[in-house]
Amino acid sequence: MVIALANPIKYTPSTNLHKKGRDLILTLDASGSMAQSGFDTEDRFSTKYETVLKLSEAFIKKRHDDNMGVVIFGTFAYTASPLTYDLEALNYLLQLTTVAIAGESTAIGDAIMQSIKSLSFGEAKEKAILLLTDGYHNAGRISPQEAVAKAKEQHIKIYTIGIGRESDYDVALLKTIAKETKAESFSASNPSELAEIYKKIEALEPSPIRSENYLNQKPLFTLPLFIAFLLLFLWLLYQEKERR
Repeated sequence: MVIALANPIKYTPSTNLHKKGRDLILTLDASGSMAQSGFDTEDRFSTKYETVLKLSEAFIKKRHDDNMGVVIFGTFAYTASPLTYDLEALNYLLQLTTVAIAGESTAIGDAIMQSIKSLSFGEAKEKAILLLTDGYHNAGRISPQEAVAKAKEQHIKIYTIGIGRESDYDVALLKTIAKETKAESFSASNPSELAEIYKKIEALEPSPIRSENYLNQKPLFTLPLFIAFLLLFLWLLYQEKERR
């Protein structure tokens, strides 16, 4: 009876490991021009790249079940983080990057092609690239046109974001890249506009609810309670027999 009153419970863990998100590559321009300050009027000592990193970190945290990676580009492009569901580790690796880590110039074609290569390791049906740059294509072995043609073959959307004044980057090229891949092009002249663009992209490319772990509770008091009543019944029968 004491055991039954203690209300014993059995916990059975249940985990939903099915990932439903998309494969998404964040492709960031880390060329020398991203070292310019003044993009954030509230923190004039902060560089464009530092501001972009901060806002990108907030964006990544909201992607839930997306399989995300990061490509950094300048004179050349490289994968800073392969596709991963570990968004905390992704943000950590992103913070290790810095301006000019990939050179001073801007290789947009190489950046797109490297992003496509990173996406090739994913299995999601929906794939997208989020390309942020503040300059003109002026380096690399691959032209943006060639890279965009490859993205179209694989049905990969490329969202483009121009950072800074529109005179600083190739507006026409970024709009063409987005249009050709059935995505959208944006421009951000300050952090507030960039934050709003990230919100728009979240709506255009929504991420599913994160898979969760569950603990199913199964009460076990019925068995000891049944045994207690059975023993009590047998004890009463024994007492009645003794009186006779």
